[in-house]
Amino acid sequence: MKLPFWIAACLGCILMYQSVAVAAEDQNTTVQSVQDTSVQDTQEQQTQPATQNSQDVKLPRWIQKILGEKTKAKGPPEVSNPTPYGETQPTTPLYQTIPGFLQAPYGPPAFGPPFGTTHLLGDWGGVQPWLQKRGLYLAFDVYEDLAGNVSGGKKRDETVAGQVGVTLDVDWEKLLNAGSWSRDLWLHLLVVNGHGRNLSRLFGDNDNQVQQIYGSRGNVIAHMVWAYFEKAWLDRKIDMSVGWIPTGVFFQNSPWVCNFMNVWLCGGEAPTKFMTGGRGWPSGNIGTVLRLMPIRQFYIMGGLFAVSPHAYNGGISGWSWGQDGLGKLSTQVEIGWIPEFGRNHLIGHYKVGVMYDNSRYNHLYEDINGEPWVLSGLPARKESGQTSLWVIADQMLLRHGPGELNGLILGGYYAYGSGQTSQINHTLVGVLMDTGAAWKRPLDSVGIAVLWANFSRSAILAEEAAATHGLPLPGANFGVPYGIQGHETIYEAYYDFHIMDGLSIKPDFQYVNHVGGTRTFKDAVVLSTAVNIAF
Repeated sequence: MKLPFWIAACLGCILMYQSVAVAAEDQNTTVQSVQDTSVQDTQEQQTQPATQNSQDVKLPRWIQKILGEKTKAKGPPEVSNPTPYGETQPTTPLYQTIPGFLQAPYGPPAFGPPFGTTHLLGDWGGVQPWLQKRGLYLAFDVYEDLAGNVSGGKKRDETVAGQVGVTLDVDWEKLLNAGSWSRDLWLHLLVVNGHGRNLSRLFGDNDNQVQQIYGSRGNVIAHMVWAYFEKAWLDRKIDMSVGWIPTGVFFQNSPWVCNFMNVWLCGGEAPTKFMTGGRGWPSGNIGTVLRLMPIRQFYIMGGLFAVSPHAYNGGISGWSWGQDGLGKLSTQVEIGWIPEFGRNHLIGHYKVGVMYDNSRYNHLYEDINGEPWVLSGLPARKESGQTSLWVIADQMLLRHGPGELNGLILGGYYAYGSGQTSQINHTLVGVLMDTGAAWKRPLDSVGIAVLWANFSRSAILAEEAAATHGLPLPGANFGVPYGIQGHETIYEAYYDFHIMDGLSIKPDFQYVNHVGGTRTFKDAVVLSTAVNIAF
């Protein structure tokens, strides 16, 4: 199979860099091993400064003169803690750096670039410490993904999809030097600019996206993803967020899902995030989330969100919060258990949740008389309410160092959506992830995944009726199909190279079986390389 030149070149550069970096690096520093300690000792360890092999590449002198010496901030240990949306930097987890996030189910709410507190430009010449002392946490991130299907699909093509993002988290107690009323009161802002073309659409898959960063941002300079206040009480055992919130930031999500590129994983589970009442990142919703976490190992949270009947929540830019037709509500509830097993505290995350949207949606097959609407021409029957449920779990099998995800992890999820109104009604995913500690690359990560989705009986009946009578195939929340649908399976593998603080490169392979859930096109092979720079 002959690869396009640009893909071969990218992979060649990565392999060349890898060999040079391994030869040049001093491997005398190793990952801090986890000792036989109590849970209390482990928690104390997480709050103490520690050193770790950062795999830094030594820069040329002329670059060092421009950037100056980077100041290593004192604080919690830098760990190989793969975080959402492509970053495998030696991050100081936000749940330790930003106290308002401390008791979130997995540390901070899972969100995309920018993220973390690691910066390519160090402390910005003292600017970052000055800002954080005043309660302002600012991050700037650039993410670019070069992808192409080298085989199969409707046609062969290649695209670039990317994103520039800025986050600002404000600690009002520090900023205002105020009293107890402002303790654990935060404002969280995230604005992104997205660009590029959707490769999956080009090779004939309207149901899936093989590129992590694409879609729902609109062709605008600044798309508002979230803007919400967070307030905690009782030593953060009670936490409430109010404002413009993507539901998947808190619900039906996990911190490891966006180590993978495929959007059925990244940004929340499918089909929930493709249902109007559960739209996830980067689509926001006016709403509120209440989280109760009486102990670190257990939480329960509920959310109430306004349902937007439009293609874009908040308009194409995400800033139009006062859209018309916001009279319906989506309710989500989730319960989670976070145990630790054995002397190495092998952490697991187990959660189950449900969503109910009280809006009315068109039945995918039946008209008002119970006949196929694609043939009768009558209006589709309205279904009252839409339901989704999910079960998500991951378990560390071997630990390689401190951190919730620093080790060999087995994970996956099952999710269901109402088949009468959602084209996909069942999804099942399994993943296996690890860091590069075994080959002395502790800040690298590697993973494989199998993703399977089943198309609902109602959607298939409507497609069969239309095809039998020579009519255009109907589409719904997963787009218009190219043929009668059944199921679709994705096989994915990635390796994330940590190049230096704030810079990572991730080659990714995906095999798409039954493109778009049909047999219309040959199975597709997609190769991509993502570059993430956290300035």
